[in-house]
Amino acid sequence: MSEQTATATAEKTQGENPYPHGSICWTELATQDAEAAKKFYGELLGWKLETSQAAGMNYTEIVVGDKHYGGIYQLDKDCEQQANAPSRWMSYVAVDDVDAAAKRTEELGGKVVMQPMDIPNVGRFCIISDPTGATISLIKLGG
Repeated sequence: MSEQTATATAEKTQGENPYPHGSICWTELATQDAEAAKKFYGELLGWKLETSQAAGMNYTEIVVGDKHYGGIYQLDKDCEQQANAPSRWMSYVAVDDVDAAAKRTEELGGKVVMQPMDIPNVGRFCIISDPTGATISLIKLGG
């Protein structure tokens, strides 16, 4: 999620999480070919795509009307872990407390794939997997 989007959203809600606990609030495509993905989804779905420098990386935000719904970014071919990773979508679900939700994930038989961490000017997030292995991100917005 981009810094400018999260900051604008936080300003509108005066520091409160603008999304209710449990709601999907962002989606993001990590891809081996960002240009092809942008062309495909832009033409297929009519998305407006805006370039930003979220967290110091090249990032394209998905905009429909005047609302930002997600982002697209290029996987780093120079990073061994990302070089052969498949392109994939990741949804972000709003939670009231990321650390508590991560702990509860483990109590319910899931796993914390990426421990809770702060994203400057955006909020706090983690990545979890459910007992079947499916992954999703949990986030509390508010930089």
